[in-house]
Amino acid sequence: MIQNPKRYTITAALPYTNGPIHIGHLAGVYVPADIYSRYLRLQGKDVAFICGSDEHGVAISMKAKKEGITPQEVIDKYDGIIRKSFVDFGISFDNYSRTSAKIHHDTAQEFFRKLYDNGDFIEEITEQLYDAKANQFLADRFVVGTCPRCGNDGAYGDQCENCGSTLNATDLINPKSTITGETPILKATKHWFLPLDRYTDFLTEWILVGHKNDWKPNVYGQVKSWVDGGLEPRAVTRDLDWGIDVPVEGAEGKKLYVWFDAPIGYISSTKEWAAREGKDWEPYWKDEDTKLVHFIGKDNIVFHCIIFPAMLKAEGSYILPDNVPANEFLNLEGNKLSTSKNWAVWLHEYLEEFPEKQDVLRYALTSNAPETKDNDFTWKDFQARNNNELVAIFGNFINRVVVLTNKYYDGYIPTPNELSEVDEAALEELKAYPAVISSSVERYRFREALGELMNVARLGNKYLADEEPWKVMKDNPERVKTQMYVALQIAAALSILAEPFLPFTAAKLSRILKNEGKLKWNDVVENSELIPEGHQIGEAELLFAKIEDEEIQKQIDKLEATKTANLAENKQVEPQKDLIQFEDFAKMDIRVGTILEAEKMPKANKLLVLKVDTGIDVRTIVSGIAESFTPEEIIGKRVSVLANLAPRALRGVESQGMILMTTNAEGKLVFINPDADAPNGETVN
Repeated sequence: MIQNPKRYTITAALPYTNGPIHIGHLAGVYVPADIYSRYLRLQGKDVAFICGSDEHGVAISMKAKKEGITPQEVIDKYDGIIRKSFVDFGISFDNYSRTSAKIHHDTAQEFFRKLYDNGDFIEEITEQLYDAKANQFLADRFVVGTCPRCGNDGAYGDQCENCGSTLNATDLINPKSTITGETPILKATKHWFLPLDRYTDFLTEWILVGHKNDWKPNVYGQVKSWVDGGLEPRAVTRDLDWGIDVPVEGAEGKKLYVWFDAPIGYISSTKEWAAREGKDWEPYWKDEDTKLVHFIGKDNIVFHCIIFPAMLKAEGSYILPDNVPANEFLNLEGNKLSTSKNWAVWLHEYLEEFPEKQDVLRYALTSNAPETKDNDFTWKDFQARNNNELVAIFGNFINRVVVLTNKYYDGYIPTPNELSEVDEAALEELKAYPAVISSSVERYRFREALGELMNVARLGNKYLADEEPWKVMKDNPERVKTQMYVALQIAAALSILAEPFLPFTAAKLSRILKNEGKLKWNDVVENSELIPEGHQIGEAELLFAKIEDEEIQKQIDKLEATKTANLAENKQVEPQKDLIQFEDFAKMDIRVGTILEAEKMPKANKLLVLKVDTGIDVRTIVSGIAESFTPEEIIGKRVSVLANLAPRALRGVESQGMILMTTNAEGKLVFINPDADAPNGETVN
């Protein structure tokens, strides 16, 4: 761990431009990275917060094929959506670039060429999966099959999303082409490999020994598992038609593997930023006094902790990351977030439905951040955190302070009298919080840090509740001046300490207090007066608004509709049965009927005993539908009955027919109903 670095290079995982950004991305990578970067800036540190769109690889080609447009049209579309989402949610990148930019192509090719010239690659002719029908090699996500490690049938050719294992396409059991559905064949092709096994000793010493005590257990554990399992050469080129050309002879038609070029995107984005700002980019990547931190999700650990460091080590002039505080996954209402299944809360849609509530989502995601284990986002929890914490604690304190200051002093900060022990204790406790929050932030415990921020608001609420200035005002208005002065100091501290976590709220509070840009992090500790006597503040504005049940139910209903649509889309239709002759069908006597009576079969969970008017007679039919329907709800139901089915005794009751049923998109049983005007006894032909 670097002590007292001169500068910080903070990177956030480059989002794929094959879809918009959802809450899982925000919780796992971008909000933690933004909190950290904002905090460092408030400390007066030299920070380069770097990101950009990842615009190469199979995911882009697949999206283009699906939408019937070119890869360039895909990346232009989603780059715009993603950029706007980041701006809307206050993600304060110093530079957000694109891997399709010329500066990136040049940087990635130069990097490859240097390793190539140094003899750091292995050139091999290997057999790769090939779709003969599509006439192309199948890289990564153009292949699905069974994961050899966990048995998941939907594993991709680069990764199993079920167990998180990183794979090669040839590792899959029963592989299928996602282009044609055909079983691919093996075909020889030439590629260049980075021999990761050569870096085993380096990675062992650097991470497993050097970062044993300061890297997160989930990151350390995954790296250890890979190293202990034996590292193998990893291909850095692919047979693709979309990406960065491999800059050597004999590599025509081949592109750099996206996981080779994507992390180099951090470097090219830094170059772009430095050129714009008139800075030298190299110290941010090559000076040992620079602290490099990668913010990623757990699915990217191997690339940022093994492959990219091996690349940097091979190149020779770059620093290595001081930390890679990867988060686990965020689920949504008990199910894994999925772009392809539309099981997500999309940021651009969220702001349409919850305008000006960016900080509410930032707060909810940070409070429930998947820092050490997978966590679940629910709309009910989101509502509770807003109403019970932001509104009731933070917002309530600020509102009372501002309203009372305007009521008693026309908005002017009163001159305090002698401080009591209670006043001094409150101000002394306030001065302790910056160090407490800093300790949590610098250990990448952002959930813990946010909890300490809320404790500052609780401190203010408790102070007001105990002192009760609204009561004291009647008999001792001079005492109230001191009480309000102290409360206003706490409010001013919140305007700065909240900025990394709730930037929009902090800006609004600073505007209300009319102290925009006047305070830095350490002022809370070093300055005895954060907001001076005689200073006039603005009128009260609500920082947070209560979220009603109806708004939350709308979101829950929206997800339920998505779930139903997914079930319908993914429902496997039974294959057609063997052919029959018309005479076979004519043997079945299907009649329109009405259920007259229904009761549960004793000691049988699945069976109902029905009395059905078939038009011919009233007969008993035993039906296995008790887990789907109550007796009361099906009395009077119009049904189709197979009337000439041979009688059969079920638990001592003779059943004389069968009710025709099917299942809906949600997998629930439904009746095959005749039209209402068809009388009982009519035959179905």
